Amino acid sequence: MTITSVSEQEGLSSDRRAALWRQVMPLALLSPAVLVTLAIVFFPMIQTAWMSLHNYVLFRPKNFDWVGLQNYFNIFQDEVFWISLRHTILWIAITVPAQALLGLATALLLNQKFPWRPLARALIIIPWALPSVVIALMWVWIYDSNYGILNDLLLRVGILETSIPWLANPDTALYAIILTLTWQGFPFFAVMILAGLQSIPQSYYEAASLDGATPWRQFWHITLPGISGVLFTAILLRTIWVANSMDVIFVMTGGGPGYSTYTLPLYSFLEARTNLNFGYGSALAMTFTLMLLGIVILYLKRSAKAVQ
Repeated sequence: MTITSVSEQEGLSSDRRAALWRQVMPLALLSPAVLVTLAIVFFPMIQTAWMSLHNYVLFRPKNFDWVGLQNYFNIFQDEVFWISLRHTILWIAITVPAQALLGLATALLLNQKFPWRPLARALIIIPWALPSVVIALMWVWIYDSNYGILNDLLLRVGILETSIPWLANPDTALYAIILTLTWQGFPFFAVMILAGLQSIPQSYYEAASLDGATPWRQFWHITLPGISGVLFTAILLRTIWVANSMDVIFVMTGGGPGYSTYTLPLYSFLEARTNLNFGYGSALAMTFTLMLLGIVILYLKRSAKAVQ
């Protein structure tokens, strides 16, 4: 074997090692994040799925009896489950569109030139930045029937004759919390849509104005298509977040009065926390997770297309 052939083989071997390193390096860098995700997300999910197949009540910690799918069969015979499911659908169907519309209007306003615009853009983040517990307690005070601001204002302008216990009335409690969550979540839409608006070239609007397009036609044919991708992604994300949200409800009403503000995440939490029935609570959590899986898959598909 000549010196030249040995050098060529060493060069090829070195190239192979470099190519292999380029393939392995990204995986090595991602592995810590993957391991942490497996530890804090997927392992609890597997544990929850396993627990949902057992009758496990903490009052009897030594009894961990296999019941198979019995907990899931019991769910569909549970009247509280259907009440919670109806409230969850209503919760999502009103809150997300309301946040999107209010966020869109806010973004369009903040995209205009006016004095103190940077300050306004900063202040609009406050509801989103505040902790959910603080927001819930603040709105409990606002809704209070004795000294709440809302009742006082409506009484002064003559809309109400007597104070309304917004959170103690089964007919108004859920809608009062929906208003609270709408106020908390609309800045997310505003920031996302504002970023989308600023990515639209100003030349499009100038050309449309020269062609005689009205502001409404410019919005319909330029603005809306320009932010459609951002808006769709924001709606998917907020749908998942709102569906899983239960902290505001728990602090404001605890699910009451009665079952009037029960949602599926809250019902699952209370079943495990209050009744200490971890088997049935896990089955409720897994059922709701499967319901949300379609939305998650839709979001992942859209994210994959955006990367491509």
